[in-house]
Amino acid sequence: MEFRTAGVIGAGAWGTALAQVCVRAGLDTTLQAREQQLVETLRATRANDLYLPGVPLADDLKFTADLADLGDCDVILAVPPAQHMRATLTGFAPHYRAGVPVVLCSKGVERGTMKLMTEVLAETLPDAPAAVLSGPSFAGEVSRGLPTAVTLACADQALGEALLNTLSAPGFRPYLATDLVGAEAGGALKNVLAIACGISEGRQLGRSAHAALITRGFAEMTRLAVAMGGQAETVAGLCGLGDLVLTCSSPQSRNMSLGLALGQGQTVEQALAGKRSVAEGYESAPAVRELAARLGVEIPISEGVAALLAGEIDVDGLIDGLLSRPLKAERV
Repeated sequence: MEFRTAGVIGAGAWGTALAQVCVRAGLDTTLQAREQQLVETLRATRANDLYLPGVPLADDLKFTADLADLGDCDVILAVPPAQHMRATLTGFAPHYRAGVPVVLCSKGVERGTMKLMTEVLAETLPDAPAAVLSGPSFAGEVSRGLPTAVTLACADQALGEALLNTLSAPGFRPYLATDLVGAEAGGALKNVLAIACGISEGRQLGRSAHAALITRGFAEMTRLAVAMGGQAETVAGLCGLGDLVLTCSSPQSRNMSLGLALGQGQTVEQALAGKRSVAEGYESAPAVRELAARLGVEIPISEGVAALLAGEIDVDGLIDGLLSRPLKAERV
């Protein structure tokens, strides 16, 4: 299998960064944005100051607002927000060529259906071989070529190896896995947990509380992934633990910055006001909560965050609820 052209759907910060990776990997790359005005700005300025300010874009990178222009690409990277994945792929369906692999690069659980992005792909583009790209990666750093390692999950070993070689670029190192569910579950839950860590930081609860949230959050992530059919070993890698540590440790994370604002006393509405980029944890929290309840999995930190975002409790209620839980043995 040889891939020479790549289409990247979604010109937010992460989609733009991945388009940069594709160019560095030697692929003829087209980045698709929904807004024609943004496309014209990208072409004129060779920069995406709306979502990824201060990063010069590769001279060879092409731009379009028309999904049809990606129909001839050898590989597709799908990077719309998770809650828009279904509509985006449905719009792309008339232009899709059967057999072209689709690499899913958005993290979250679809609200209403509680489905992972691979399930959404299977329903919208049933002839598409699926892969999942997930791991500790900030868009600004990736776009500049700073060293980054991620998980590339693909059930088809041969296809996975081909994609691994295709997307490997200077500063960008993917590791192959075959467990798509584990890769997706880790990426979906870590955003919700990052909100909790941001709240802790905003309330100045200390580094001990921060470490406890990451550790017990990782236990929640592992339990949910296994209940969904994933493997604990996958979640212990870059797409789970690695992504969790990064997202929960820096205000560069949109999800942690949301939690930071909440911990400092802002309302959810105030914390979200004026934000162009989506905090996936806010969008996915209700679906994650409902999914865990359906599977009978305890995720007290994530459930508490979902309740807070829904206005059912306040920050003090979230903290008190976690600290007053019955004492028990430590286990995953």
